[in-house]
Amino acid sequence: MRLLRIREAVQRLHEPERRIIEEFFWFWPLVALYLCVIAPGRNWWFPSKPLSTLGHQIDGLFYLILIIVSVTFVGTEFALGYAMWKGATRNPGSRAWFSHGSHKLEIVWTIVPAFVLVFISLTQLDVLADIRVLSRFPDSVKEAPVAEVMARQFEWRIRYPKPGTDLMTSPQPGDLYYVNEVHVPAAVPTMINLRTQDVQHAFFVPRLRVKQDAVPGLVIPVWFEIEEAGDYELLCAELCGWGHYKMKARIVAESPEGVSAYLTRLEREQNEDGVQEAETASVE
Repeated sequence: MRLLRIREAVQRLHEPERRIIEEFFWFWPLVALYLCVIAPGRNWWFPSKPLSTLGHQIDGLFYLILIIVSVTFVGTEFALGYAMWKGATRNPGSRAWFSHGSHKLEIVWTIVPAFVLVFISLTQLDVLADIRVLSRFPDSVKEAPVAEVMARQFEWRIRYPKPGTDLMTSPQPGDLYYVNEVHVPAAVPTMINLRTQDVQHAFFVPRLRVKQDAVPGLVIPVWFEIEEAGDYELLCAELCGWGHYKMKARIVAESPEGVSAYLTRLEREQNEDGVQEAETASVE
């Protein structure tokens, strides 16, 4: 009944007014199609280009889904526009076609979305395995995490192994600690162990397209390879309490020599107690 009333209202309009309505419904699908085509080249969907090897694969999945959704949206809008144009211009005495109860249509709009979902699932399996399955990690990182990142309200506590040793699951004498700053080598596959001390958090680095929940009671390996040296913002993407908004840190990607120099400096700062320096100064 509502469609009939809309049709009657459109038919009562004068030709110029009816043309404006028809052009309006044809205009927006064309605008949507244009924006979807030019958006990837202008980086409108993301804060910047991905700067990790896995980031390129994740962006590829995003654009695949974007294409499928865009084609569906634009096609639907064109179909709506055509239906309104056809209904407004047909002969008043012609009979309408009713599709209610059509088994063929129900089969089509059940099978087609199911096929699309299965296609997307199969396409992303390799990417998911590269991110989550330990056996698919690069061989160079499987047994040598560079640091442990402990999330807790509302900071990121970093634990490095003592220079020259491997990182153990439990803290060891000589381990080095820092807060809200992680130093990792650039252009090298890197793995960290992610944990949480209290509630659930989420390790999220937007420019790297890295996101992993930190679940209480679990030690979760996370690997990435940062393509360019620089500073990258680390955020908590899981609402974890009143201070969630300020739970930020930075990841510093630098040369392996720069990371070694940083750990040496951190070890010296952590081990010195200031007493020896004061005594030496008084003697001089």
